[in-house]
Amino acid sequence: MSEEVLEDSEEALLDAVPGTRQYVTFLVGSEVFAVDMEPIQEIIRMPDVIRVPLAPASMEGLFNLRAKVLPIISLRCMLGFARQEQSDSTRVLIVGSEQSLGFIVDRVASVISVDPETIENIKGTEATQHAPFLSGVIKDAGSFPLVMVLDFTRLTSQGGNEIKRLARIGNSDVPADSLLSVQEQDSDEIQLVSFTVAGQEYAVDIARVQEIVQVPELVVQAPNSAAHVVGLITLRERVLPLVSLRRLFNLPAPSMDESSRIVVITAGSGAVGLVTDNVAEVLRVPKSLIDDMPRMLAKDSKLSDIGQICRLSGGNRLVSIIITEHLFQNAQLENALETCETKNQEAHADPIDEDSNDDEQQIVVFLLGDGEFGALIESVQEIVRVPEELTQVPKAPPFVEGVINLRGSVLPVINQRKRLGLPTGERTDRQRIMVLLLEGVRTGFVVDAVTEVLKVSKSAITESPCSFGKPSRLLTHVVNLEHQKRLVQLIDFACLAQGDAASVVESIDHH
Repeated sequence: MSEEVLEDSEEALLDAVPGTRQYVTFLVGSEVFAVDMEPIQEIIRMPDVIRVPLAPASMEGLFNLRAKVLPIISLRCMLGFARQEQSDSTRVLIVGSEQSLGFIVDRVASVISVDPETIENIKGTEATQHAPFLSGVIKDAGSFPLVMVLDFTRLTSQGGNEIKRLARIGNSDVPADSLLSVQEQDSDEIQLVSFTVAGQEYAVDIARVQEIVQVPELVVQAPNSAAHVVGLITLRERVLPLVSLRRLFNLPAPSMDESSRIVVITAGSGAVGLVTDNVAEVLRVPKSLIDDMPRMLAKDSKLSDIGQICRLSGGNRLVSIIITEHLFQNAQLENALETCETKNQEAHADPIDEDSNDDEQQIVVFLLGDGEFGALIESVQEIVRVPEELTQVPKAPPFVEGVINLRGSVLPVINQRKRLGLPTGERTDRQRIMVLLLEGVRTGFVVDAVTEVLKVSKSAITESPCSFGKPSRLLTHVVNLEHQKRLVQLIDFACLAQGDAASVVESIDHH
């Protein structure tokens, strides 16, 4: 509980007489309320929150309180007062135990001792406006002539199912398979993670990609390393060598910035981080469009890392496929890998459980507005750029952008901002279409940007406390990255294949 309230509470307890109870008084709008102190866990300042699409108007969002993800509710909105900006006096009352909620109040006044016998029934008093949420009134409480006693049990039960269901918090086991294969159903296709280096597009087989992360602030120089070995970083308590593809390919090597990404690939029993300018997309490419490097060029040692060329857009777009095994033939890179392996063995004296990957999940993280969202990588077939033009579909719902031709098949495209009730934004180069398979129908979803692929512990994935109404099935879980002070809301795209959304997608697919 906050220090100022603790001080008031201690004074109230000292002055309390047998048979009295302690109540916290606070202001909301122009009214003064009191609540029994017993269910209040603590009182905190207004935390940073993340907004939840499709949430009821009374819900401000989610926040992290000591490794627990809690919903936060505006009492102003619940009690019918106009919204206002939060101030230094704004406080949040954490109510409940296993099923906790945060309630925002304008200001906490004090803690008072009250004889329950003196609490008057609300009938016959002027305090009838908020009667459904009140258990009584206290007259002449300190400097306040009338204080309404708020009953949080009534508030959550009579406030509708949307509030009752907000209190559902718990852990959920998310099924995990081997996610690196990403639905390798069609043996005539290969999946590639593409990225740019100095304006040129390269790619690696997705089966070799462990995850994609941002460049950390701290990079330690690797001993006895080549110029293209940038240094060492710590990633989830393991040391990882970084290789600059710009330096490896003898290209100008400017400083890494916020758009740079590290593509973590498997290297023997360890891993290596490839530093790229940015990650473009995930490609699903027919093998017929992939050619071996011409023999004349393949003999050039400078091109030995490039094993194949992928022809896209009728040959107007060429993507160089990197053979990752060739990268590890460099002696100095092997030294860096050995250094990392030694450091990792020192850091982990106990044998590493071979099944430890069963406790991890890979998440594709993307942006919508100012929020971070995610999808299980096993549900994402590929990620492609948004074309300049989409074919409109008559009588389609507003969230349907249209259809595109993706390698000879019609792909319906849904604007995910509109689908989640978020404000629409300008079309940008960072936007991508995430392609998913929903009940046999391939569907594309436009997102503002795909930022990274995270490997997280299953224990960091909890059931979202926002289980209100039918739309809530879109947002089933939250990834709680406590140390990074981040909450990533997971979208269950499969629920879009149910009910009306399914019929829309099917009608578009057969248009």
